[in-house]
Amino acid sequence: MKKINWGIIGLGNIAQSFSEGFLNVKNARLLSVSSSDATKLEYFKNKYKINNNYIFKRYEDLLNCKDVDIVYIALPNSFHFEWIIKAIKSNKKILVEKPGLTNLKNAKIVSDEIITKNLFFTEGYMYRYNPQILKTIEIIKSQELGKVLSMESFFCKNLLTKQKFFFFKKRKKIDLNNRLFNKNLGGGCILDLGCYPVSFSVLVASLIEGINYKKFKLKNIKRENGYMGVDINAEADICFDENFTSKIRSSFKKSLGSDTTIKFEKGDLLIKNTWTGNTEIIKNTKDKSEIIKYKSEKNIYSYEIEKISKDIFEGKNKPSFPGVSIMETKINTEILETWLND
Repeated sequence: MKKINWGIIGLGNIAQSFSEGFLNVKNARLLSVSSSDATKLEYFKNKYKINNNYIFKRYEDLLNCKDVDIVYIALPNSFHFEWIIKAIKSNKKILVEKPGLTNLKNAKIVSDEIITKNLFFTEGYMYRYNPQILKTIEIIKSQELGKVLSMESFFCKNLLTKQKFFFFKKRKKIDLNNRLFNKNLGGGCILDLGCYPVSFSVLVASLIEGINYKKFKLKNIKRENGYMGVDINAEADICFDENFTSKIRSSFKKSLGSDTTIKFEKGDLLIKNTWTGNTEIIKNTKDKSEIIKYKSEKNIYSYEIEKISKDIFEGKNKPSFPGVSIMETKINTEILETWLND
């Protein structure tokens, strides 16, 4: 079976997790990787059986490799724009790790370039392809619970303290060079975690009849910055078309979990561990509560790789639903930029 050839630039932790997704996929393979770190290159070469001809120390060399069909940009946030533009100039199809861009100005430039060149582009929100989210979309579209009224969606982890004795907590030692806590690398809880509930809110809003999801305002914005100079706790309400509100929250400070609750006219959905896809949906109505359990048969990234590769095989220049379109990327970026700066 012919396979779509993928290349990865940047071999950090996310690239490692993503690469494991190829082990469960039949229509794609990891052909090439690029990094300035020789140890990482050797590790990927051995683990994923990559030919020496497709191991590159320079990102440009991978982008110039004609055998690579699509490039996955897995670099820190602050480098995305530069390498998206270079990938476009090399006429490469692109998957960029979330968040794709960090300001609307750059998102508009990318959008214009993508449309002009008619290139495939999407953001790496892997949760969208998982059976748990596809079932959620199905329930919303069916209107079995009536119209969507509101939602709240969190992604919060405590990365700053650890339990010591009983109620006593100790501050963890923070590496200020770590991309999560480095402002110059696009760190902070909003860009790292908050982008998930933002993108899911946009997805849900786009499914509601009579709602113009492109028309929105942020209200009740709250941000707390840490001593490292990045945001560590944040929340906001996204009001779509003045008719649908999503309360979003992200944190490096509080362990509030990663659940989403969507409220309908006739009940609600609780989507447990929304971003991992390996848990359950609890559907509540007046009469009963139903638990829909999920256990992913594949690596969480396998669904994403498989669907995007299928789109490329079919000659599509845009991701098929529920992949993130360039229009959604601009909306996601504007919301994140507003949340960060207003």
